[in-house]
Amino acid sequence: MLPVHTYKPFDAELEELRSRVLQMGGLIEEQIINAIEALSAGDTELAERVVNQDQRVNSMEVELDEACNQMIARRQPTAGDLRMIMTVVKTSTDLERIGDEAEKIGRMTKLLYEGERLTVPRMTEIKHMSNLVLDMLRMALDAFARLDVAAAALVVRQDMEVDGEFRAALRHLITFMMEDPRKISTSIEILFVVKALERIGDHAKNMAEYVVYMVKGKDVRHVSLEEIEREALK
Repeated sequence: MLPVHTYKPFDAELEELRSRVLQMGGLIEEQIINAIEALSAGDTELAERVVNQDQRVNSMEVELDEACNQMIARRQPTAGDLRMIMTVVKTSTDLERIGDEAEKIGRMTKLLYEGERLTVPRMTEIKHMSNLVLDMLRMALDAFARLDVAAAALVVRQDMEVDGEFRAALRHLITFMMEDPRKISTSIEILFVVKALERIGDHAKNMAEYVVYMVKGKDVRHVSLEEIEREALK
């Protein structure tokens, strides 16, 4: 539980920060869904909307950073309050970078379909991978909202599955290029898509690690999964 302060406006400001992070996360979730739908359906207009939406995501990150800076200057938070504000700053940065990856998928979609040289990508693999990273993002945001360290540890574990899916997709694309060199350009653009999905998973994992820091006061970046799971059980 977050501490309750005798000065109630401070509680309201902290809750407003948390709500804005979740709002930003919802926008980015929609951006990813639209990017994959555009790729699957060959919808270049939808892909263009995904690309253009990135500016809104960027603005939300800047506004959240400014709100956090203002709160630190005015309230001079300590302990758990300061960790929460720092988590908001770091989480908004990772969300903005997830938005960048969704925008990249939109740009690759436009290249694939507008160039009239599309070989249908392996959408079964791409959709499976996109479902995994969307699940990670939702779980990380839910862990942030509920201060759920156990859920955060599950997100970190799930990143290993996403990494495995990326390696499998990479092997398939390399084989595809070796079998038909005419498809190299298309395969490289599809590779950018699956790499973007893998990076989304990495950023969701980062967000989950920040939840552990916010709740437990322990920095679990660059430690083993087992250590994170032990920390979650304490």
